[in-house]
Amino acid sequence: MTDTILAFDPVAIHAGNRGLGIDHDAVQARLDALVNSMTLAQLINEIRGLQPQPLAGLYFAGGDESLQIPPFKMVDGPRGARTGKATAFPVGIARGATFDVELERRVGLAIGLEVAARGGNVLLAPTINLLRHPGWGRAQETYSEDPFHMGAMAVAFISGAQNHVMTSPKHFAVNNVENTRFEMSANVPARVLHEVYLPHFKRCVQEAGAASVMSAYNKLNGTYCGEHAELLTHILRDDWGFKGFVESDWFLGTRSTAAALNAGMDLEMPAGFRFSDEKIHAAITAGTLTEATLRQAAGRALYAKLAWDLNSLPMPDANVVECPAHIALAREVAEKSIVLLKNAARCLPLSDTVDKRYAIVGDLATIANLGDRGSSFVTSSDTTSILSGITQLLQRAELTYFNSSDNLQSLGDFDACIVVAGLTYLDEGEFIPTQQQEAEGSDLARGGDREVLTLPESQRQLIESAACHARKTIVVLEGGSAIEVTDWLDLVDGLVMAWYPGREGGHAVSNVLFGVTNPSGRLPVTIPTHLDQHVPWDITSLNVDHDYLHGYGLMQANQEIPQFPFGFGLSYTRFDVQGLTVDSTDSGFCLRVNVTNTGATLGATIVQLYVACPNSSILRAPQQLKGFGRVELAAAGEVTLLINLSNADLCFYDELARDWRLEVCDYCFSIGFSSADLTLSSTWSFDGAGWQAR
Repeated sequence: MTDTILAFDPVAIHAGNRGLGIDHDAVQARLDALVNSMTLAQLINEIRGLQPQPLAGLYFAGGDESLQIPPFKMVDGPRGARTGKATAFPVGIARGATFDVELERRVGLAIGLEVAARGGNVLLAPTINLLRHPGWGRAQETYSEDPFHMGAMAVAFISGAQNHVMTSPKHFAVNNVENTRFEMSANVPARVLHEVYLPHFKRCVQEAGAASVMSAYNKLNGTYCGEHAELLTHILRDDWGFKGFVESDWFLGTRSTAAALNAGMDLEMPAGFRFSDEKIHAAITAGTLTEATLRQAAGRALYAKLAWDLNSLPMPDANVVECPAHIALAREVAEKSIVLLKNAARCLPLSDTVDKRYAIVGDLATIANLGDRGSSFVTSSDTTSILSGITQLLQRAELTYFNSSDNLQSLGDFDACIVVAGLTYLDEGEFIPTQQQEAEGSDLARGGDREVLTLPESQRQLIESAACHARKTIVVLEGGSAIEVTDWLDLVDGLVMAWYPGREGGHAVSNVLFGVTNPSGRLPVTIPTHLDQHVPWDITSLNVDHDYLHGYGLMQANQEIPQFPFGFGLSYTRFDVQGLTVDSTDSGFCLRVNVTNTGATLGATIVQLYVACPNSSILRAPQQLKGFGRVELAAAGEVTLLINLSNADLCFYDELARDWRLEVCDYCFSIGFSSADLTLSSTWSFDGAGWQAR
C-alpha cells in the first residue's frame, strides 16, 4: 500500500504555538481591571519604546514594576536573533526556495528559542512583503513573489517561533521599494490589495495567531501606513479579528501623534518621539485625541502582555544559542534551498576521486556571503566560505584557487572550473541613509534597490573569462533575488543558485556540488530573460501604481517566456506524477496524486498545484499557485501526496460588496513541477450552488 503525505499538516505546523492557546475572555477580564487601575501617565508609558538604541541587542517598550507589568523586549530576526552572536540561517528568500513548511517551522522554533535565551520576548519577523519586483533591495528578507507560497511559509515560521516568543510579521503593508520607502506611495486598487498584497498577512493573523504586526514606512494610496485607519483598524481588526498590538517601524514609522493613534497605531518604536508626554497632552488639550483612544492603544499592548503572561515566560539556557542542533539545521536549510538551474551533459555532481583536478575561481569563494547588513544582519561565531567548504570535503581530488585578478589561461588543465559569482551587501539590501558605513566589521552598509538585474560587470567578465579557458564551467551564484543570466548562460555547463546561504553555506554548496546532497530547491521568484518582462521598475518614483499582475502571472498573461519559471529547479534524479484524483468536500477539494522517483538516486521534489479560471469574467492570473508539497523518495520510491484546497482560496474580492465571492465559472486544477510544467489537470464548474466535475 502506498504511503500518503499531507502537503500542509495544520496540526503539526501549529503545535506549541502559544498564540493559539489564549483564553481571550479571561484575558479581557484581567485587562479591564488593570487598565481601570492605571493613571494616564502609566498608560502613556505603555505605548512607546524606552530608548533609541538597543540594550544588549534588545529594544524595550513599556513596563511598570509597581504594577508588575513587564516590558516588551524586541529584537530583529528574519534570519536569526540580532543580539550578540547567534545562528545565522540562510536568508528568507533562500528558505522560501525550500518550499518546505515543516523545515521553516523548525527554523522559527530555533530562532525563537535563541531570542528567548537572549532575554527577548518579541521577534520582529518574518518579513512578508510580496516580492513585486526582484530588484527590491530587501528581496532577500522575504520568501516569495507569490502570496500563497508566502503565506504558507510565514505561518509555519510564526507557529514555530511562537512556541517561545511573540512574533511581528512586517511591514504592513505593500512595502516593496527600498530607496524611497520613507515617502513612496503604493497606489493599489482594493481588489489588488486584498488578493495580492494582504492574503499572507491575513493568514499570519487568523491562522497563526501572530501576536503583533509592524506597520510600514511607506504610504498606501497617499496615506502613511502608520496612520492608515483602513489598514490598522478596518481591515486588521474589524475584518480579520486581530487582537494583538501594532508597533511602528523604527523612527519614521510614526509620523504623527493624534492621527497615528486614532488610526490604530498602538506603540511607537524605538522611543516616544511623536508619542511623547508633551505631544500627547497637547493633542488631548486640542481635542484631536481622546483619553479613550489612548486607553485603547495601551490596552492592546497590555492585552498581549497578559495573554502571553510575559512574567512567566521561561528563559532558556544560553547554551541553546548556536547549539549543534541549530548549526545542523542551518546547514540542512542551506542545502535544501540551493536551486540547480542548469546541468548540461550531467556535469554535476562532481566526483571526489584521485584522478580529478578542480579549479575554483572568484573572490566570493573566499568569504561567507551572509547577505545585507541592515536590520536583519546576524553575526555568528563561525562561518564557512565555499572555498573552505570544498577544501574540507575533498579527500582525494585536487583543488586550486584562483582569485579574480589571476591569469586564468591554465584553467584548461583542470577537469572542471567552479566560478563563485554574484552580489554582496554592497549591491542590495536594507538602505539606511543616515548610517552608510561600508567598512568591514560594520553591521551597516549601503544596500538599496537594484536598478538592473544583471551581474556587476566585473562578475560577468570573470564568468566569461573562466568559460573561455575551462573544459567545463560550473557557476555558483550568490544573491538575494533573481539575477539575469541570459548573456552568459550558454557559455557555462552548470548553474547553481545558492542565495545568501548562512553560516553553513560553504558546507551546503560543497555537498550539493559533489553529490553528498541532491539539490531540491525551487525558484520562489521568476528569473527573466530581460528586465522588461517584470513590472515597470523605477527606484526613484514616489508614486508607484500596483496592477493586479506581476511575476509569473504577468509573464504568462503577456505570453513571455522567462529564463527560468517560478517553481523551477533540477535534481540529480527524476520524478513523475500520475493518477490525479479530485474530490469535492464540504469546504473545498481534496486532491491526491501519485509521485514516483523514476531515477536511481535518493532525492526530493516539490509538487505544485495551480488553479486557472479560463472563463472568468474578471482579470485573473493565467495560473495561480494554491498548494504545494515537498516529497522525498528513494530510487523507485512512490508516495501519494494529498493537497487540501479550500473554497476560500478560490474566491475573488468584490470591491462593490467589500467582501469575498466565489465566481460562477470553471476552475482548472493543474499539478506539476513548476508554473511552466503542469502535466495533470482536472476541471470543475461552480454554478452558484454547488460543484460539478467537467
